[in-house]
Amino acid sequence: EPFVADEYIERLVWRTPGGGSRGGPEAFDPKRLLEEFVNHIQELQIMDERIQRKVEKLEQQCQKEAKEFAKKVQELQKSNQVAFQHFQELDEHISYVATKVCHLGDQLEGVNTPRQRAVEAQKLMKYFNEFLDGELKSDVFTNSEKIKEAADIIQKLHLIAQELPFDRQVHFSRANLDICCSKYHDLECQLIQEFTSAQRRGEISRMREVAAVLLHFKGYSHCVDVYIKQCQEGAYLRSDIFEDAAILCHRVNKQVGDIFSNPETVLAKLIQNVFEIKLQSFVKDQLEECRKSDAEQYLKNLYDLYTQTTNLSSKLMEFNLGTDKQTFLSKLIKSIFISYLENYIEVETGYLKSRSAMILQRYYDSKNHQKRSIGTGGIQDLKERIRQRTNLPLGPSIDTHGETFLSQEVVVNLLQETKQAFERCHRLSDPSDLPRNAFRIFTILVEFLCIEHIDYALETGLAGIPSSDSRNANLYFLDVVQQANTIFHLFDKQFNDHLMPLISSSPKLSECLQKKKEIIEQMEMKLDTGIDTLNCMIGQMKHILAAEQKKTDFKPEDENNVLIQYTNACVKVCAYVRKQVEKIKNSMDGKNVDTVLMELGVRFHRLIYEHLQQYSYSCMGGMLAICDVAEYRKCAKDFKISLVLQLFDTLHALCNLLVVAPDNLKQVCSGEQLANLDKNILHSFVQLRADYRSARLARHFS
Repeated sequence: EPFVADEYIERLVWRTPGGGSRGGPEAFDPKRLLEEFVNHIQELQIMDERIQRKVEKLEQQCQKEAKEFAKKVQELQKSNQVAFQHFQELDEHISYVATKVCHLGDQLEGVNTPRQRAVEAQKLMKYFNEFLDGELKSDVFTNSEKIKEAADIIQKLHLIAQELPFDRQVHFSRANLDICCSKYHDLECQLIQEFTSAQRRGEISRMREVAAVLLHFKGYSHCVDVYIKQCQEGAYLRSDIFEDAAILCHRVNKQVGDIFSNPETVLAKLIQNVFEIKLQSFVKDQLEECRKSDAEQYLKNLYDLYTQTTNLSSKLMEFNLGTDKQTFLSKLIKSIFISYLENYIEVETGYLKSRSAMILQRYYDSKNHQKRSIGTGGIQDLKERIRQRTNLPLGPSIDTHGETFLSQEVVVNLLQETKQAFERCHRLSDPSDLPRNAFRIFTILVEFLCIEHIDYALETGLAGIPSSDSRNANLYFLDVVQQANTIFHLFDKQFNDHLMPLISSSPKLSECLQKKKEIIEQMEMKLDTGIDTLNCMIGQMKHILAAEQKKTDFKPEDENNVLIQYTNACVKVCAYVRKQVEKIKNSMDGKNVDTVLMELGVRFHRLIYEHLQQYSYSCMGGMLAICDVAEYRKCAKDFKISLVLQLFDTLHALCNLLVVAPDNLKQVCSGEQLANLDKNILHSFVQLRADYRSARLARHFS
């Protein structure tokens, strides 16, 4: 533990007799304590001197050993320098000897190489002599186990024979003929047969040896063909030929590098063989049988087969097939499908048109509806507007019996067919033709969905709008608007999800957007025309008011016995208005809702305003009119249009003129809500009071 002086002295004091505190078991004796301290200090001094002598002795010993160690290190350094010099001398000597040896080796090689060539040439001349004599005696030609050596010799003799002047010397021509046509061919066939047998036995090492020998023969390509043919034996056992081909290529890729010196060329040739023979035959069988008889199945098969082929190509991209494997595989795919892709878009558009027409016709047949030609533009639009706005008898409206002639099932079917067409177009079209082909499909969708279905339903709905004087007219056009709105949202979603990715970077984008804009504007124009159904709504309200409102409602015979809060006509009108407001909100969205509700609210206000001015009001009748207007105002709040609510607030304030005391008329007329109104309007309401002709009232108002 670390030395602490205070603690050391405390322990010394407690051990000394008489060193305790006063009142303890032993009295405190300072003399004895001082004596003990003096003695202990002397002991510590003696101990310090003894330790100091020991330290000095150790220091002297350490200095002595350090000198000895330094001397020893110097001796070792000298020895190391001597050894390094000896090593340098030895290295120089070794370099000198190595140079001599290399020079000698070069000289020996210079002598030995011509000698080896001469020996080899002598052997070839000997073998060539045997061919000249017409009798092969050498063991290398008669022993079947030495086929590798024989092949090497025959190949070299074949090269020599190619350069012999056999046209001039008869003897050479015979030897050349024997080598080229007989032994060369026989040995080549024998090697190929040996390779085939080794492949069947699965002897990779033997196949590698034979392939290496055949590499310099003309029949090497035939050896590769045999290998490719045998690899495919029993390879196509599953129902999925594309999966079988992928497994085959994967297996061969692992093996071909151990057999051939150019594995990428052999593997590429195998893949080419698979594509051009096996896959092309399979694709032809699948497509030709339905090419003319069933366009739908033909397009489906073409899309599936092309997709499976490109997927197989993607799997093969991981193999080493040479420098430009992407172009190589693309050419193979194109060679299979070129005859089908050339006229793909014609088949696609023809099928899509016929399929879309069939879907629409089947729907109209289910409704027992004969699709009629409804005029558009020019005179027909003018007649329709005149009929709806003036109620002139320009011909009866078409009774649709509540049918909108719009079907979400039909729309989903059309969009699904078009979606599949877009997917096929994306996969099967050449990149340069893709935007143009996608635009053609889009125009077909516009024709059958937007024009033949939605536009026809809008035209039929417009023709079916009843005149404003019709009683109990059903306003089915709003149902048409609601369904058309929903359908167009689906159309717009497909436009963004499936068409835009295909044309986003091409000039066709602006054409598609322009065509879509024209369709929207055309439909909005028809919807604007159809908004004249508001005339029918106002007409229905007029019929309700005419049938239900009585003159005695606002001028009761018994002023003291009026029990109702508002009139029956008011109840029915408000119920009808609320129903129509809800229908409009469900049929439209966005700003269209506010626009239509504002127009309806303004017309509704005008109707009630004109209706109230048809009656004379007693005091109690005026109170009842105020209650009716309050109910109308409550109904107007459902519109959630500030202008409409403001109009009814003003109308409610005007109705107060029917009940206010004559003395307060001027004060009420100068109020906040009535101060800005024309005085003639105020006067017209005051004139509706039953007591208006009294001199007192006329005097106060004037």
